[in-house]
Formats: sequence, structure tokens, C-alpha cells
Amino acid sequence: MKHINEYIRHATFQKKMIPGFNVFGYEDSLAVVKAAEQANAPVLLMVNRDARRVMNIKHWGALLNSIASQASVPVGVHLDHCTELKSIQLAIENGFTSVMYDGSKLPLNENIMNTHQVVCLAREKGVAVEGEVGSVPYDDLGETRSEMTLPEEAWQFCQESQVDWLAVSVGNIHRLHEGKAKLDFSRLESIESLCQTPLVIHGASGIGSDDINKLKEHHVAKVNIGTVLRRAFGEALRQSFQENPAVYDRLTLFEKPAQQLEKVAYEIICQLK
Repeated sequence: MKHINEYIRHATFQKKMIPGFNVFGYEDSLAVVKAAEQANAPVLLMVNRDARRVMNIKHWGALLNSIASQASVPVGVHLDHCTELKSIQLAIENGFTSVMYDGSKLPLNENIMNTHQVVCLAREKGVAVEGEVGSVPYDDLGETRSEMTLPEEAWQFCQESQVDWLAVSVGNIHRLHEGKAKLDFSRLESIESLCQTPLVIHGASGIGSDDINKLKEHHVAKVNIGTVLRRAFGEALRQSFQENPAVYDRLTLFEKPAQQLEKVAYEIICQLK
């Protein structure tokens, strides 16, 4: 199979987007891959900061690559939002197909310098690198103000860092539970007029269906999704406990939540492809 980076590059100009789903264990990872196989579409399994707190990157690499290697569709394994070069190096050494260095809180020149360092490390192993310019807020942390991506800074960042994918802030919000994000499509158009690099939108769970379809008309090749899957799994798990008060076997309790997550993931993948 082709490297996931080739599918991302291809999606940039093909009016389709590849989803990256945050996963937190075996059950949801396998459910996402089953959904991708059913839709016959590529997908990324993403390890975020919360997931890294509870399991070592080495173990994530072994688990997710074992699932990806058995899939009938291309499955990438992605390290999401990482600021530590040591952790990124560990991911590169343990089979991750892409990594994100998040220098979005740093001055631009420092972000460029660190991201380029990661690019140099990753290229030796054929690993794709995602960077970020601007800053996407987190709704669950009470952040309400976006630091929108400036098109000129995006162009400079791409030129000097040689990054493979660029995450942008255009009104999107991480972990938005209520309401919908309002995207600045004018800003997005300005960014893509300067940058040929595939663009990434974080916080896609908070973006309405109409805007998702509009994004497909732009150079957005990857979207990150987490909240909608966590909600689907959590609500179904709650129901499993209520319906089976005497059951303590996690294999039984996780069965319906995994099925519900697979259903939601399938619907999202089909909308994006």
C-alpha cells in the first residue's frame, strides 16, 4: 500500500478529506478501522496527549501498527499535538507513520526551527510531519479566543520548515460540545492561495455538515475528530451499564459502545470521502 502521506497529498486537490480519529484503546481503534474498511477509505488512528498519559508511545506503536497491518485499507498511525522532541523521536522509532510537532504557542521563528528539526529526523524514516501556525482553542479548557493563522506566516512556515501538512486556525475549536464553530473561509482561501501544503483542520466534531462539505472544496486534506466519538462511546457505555447491572465483564460491556462508535465513524468517513 502507498504511504498515508500520498493519500493526504492526493486528497488536497480531489475534493475529499481523510479523517484522523483520536483513539484511546483497542476497542475504539478496531472499530474505526472496521468503519474505514466498510467505507473502503483510508484513515488515521491518532494518539493525543491524554492517550499518551495512560500508555507509553512504544505500546501505542505496537498496538496500532498491529491493527493497521491487518487492515484491508490504508491506516496511518499519527502522533498528535506533541511538543517534546524526545517523544516525537520515540514515535518515529516505533512505527508511527506521521507525527505532529505543535509549536503553535511559540514565536514563529522558533516554531519553524523546531519543526524543521523534526522534519529532518522524520524524513530519514519516511515519516510525515504536521506543524501548526496559529492556535486552535480548547472549549473544555475554557479557551474562547482563537489565534487565527496569518496567511503570510503560514507561507513562511511552510517554505522554511518544509513541513508535510499544515494545521491552521480559521475559527475551528477543539472539543466543542455545544453549538457549532464559525469558520473563516475567506482566511482559509488566503492561506491556500499562498501554500500548496496540504491543510489540516482540528476540532472537526464542532463543524456543521454544510461547512464540512464546503471544506472539501478547499485544500483541506485531513480533519481531526475526537469529541463525537468519545460521546458516542461514552453514551453507549452508560446505557450498557444501565441495561446490564449484574454484568462486570468489560468485553460484554464494551460490545455495544464499540458498535456505536463504528457506526458514527463510518458516517463521518463516508461524508468526507
